[in-house]
Amino acid sequence: MSESKDLKISGLLKERLVNLELKGKNKPDLLEELVNFIAKAARVRNKKTLLKVIKERESLGSTGIGGGIAIPHIKYKGAKKFVLAFARKKEGIDFKALDGEKTYLFFVLISPAEQVGSHLKILAEISRLVRDKFIVEQLKNAKSAKDVLKIVSLSR
Repeated sequence: MSESKDLKISGLLKERLVNLELKGKNKPDLLEELVNFIAKAARVRNKKTLLKVIKERESLGSTGIGGGIAIPHIKYKGAKKFVLAFARKKEGIDFKALDGEKTYLFFVLISPAEQVGSHLKILAEISRLVRDKFIVEQLKNAKSAKDVLKIVSLSR
């Protein structure tokens, strides 16, 4: 069975789910800002529960993987489909990343709770994408959501 295009990050990431101007000054504020942004853009109803689940996931260990990247991700009972958002904090933030450095780029993945295999495949694809320092630099300097979508789609 071939992988569906909509389970590729280039198919999941939509222009309305790109935020290049995060304002949060610390990790809890930033998580709340990300959840509010995603809830509005993806029409998620229960923001409080979503935030609680994301914070619980972060309490297990930071999703700041280092190199200026974080991949907050959850399997969420309330999700009917995959939601992928990309956000940027231009001046970076202490996100308790594994390397202790500031985090600038955030890929947020919300997956239906029962879709564990696909959840892991999407995370692996994001990880492959951000291993490329050239792509990371392009994302840091993207001028628009359209630029971000182009960078992600041309990276394969």
